[in-house]
Amino acid sequence: MLSKKVKSRFFFLLLSLISVAIVIFVVLRSLEENVVYFFSPTEIYNKTNISFNKKIRVGGLVKMDSISKNETSINFVITDLKNEIVVSYNGLVPNLFSEGKGVVAEGKLKDKKYFIADKILAKHDENYMPPEVNKALEISNN
Repeated sequence: MLSKKVKSRFFFLLLSLISVAIVIFVVLRSLEENVVYFFSPTEIYNKTNISFNKKIRVGGLVKMDSISKNETSINFVITDLKNEIVVSYNGLVPNLFSEGKGVVAEGKLKDKKYFIADKILAKHDENYMPPEVNKALEISNN
């Protein structure tokens, strides 16, 4: 028979383990909700089970002669030199945003060829390319 002291230690240990498990579960769930996945236009085109409700990032180069602006929005095409996706964005674009330069757009897909952006991220200088964009371009060139 276990003594009262041993039972209380066992109960405390069990309660501590359950508490730690709950904390880890809550932290992992909150991190999962805040993760934003990066895709190139080719990856989006090839993916069969892509979610249209989740926020994602699409990156590549702004296609030459594809930028069209009106009073409230800007439309342009992101390409990885194999596939393209049309991006629509309402708001101000960064100063470094231009045709032929690397860009990452964050938002939601309407379909596999149309993307509605909430945020536009442009490169820092003429030598910098976001690592995700650089990797996607290397893969599409092979």
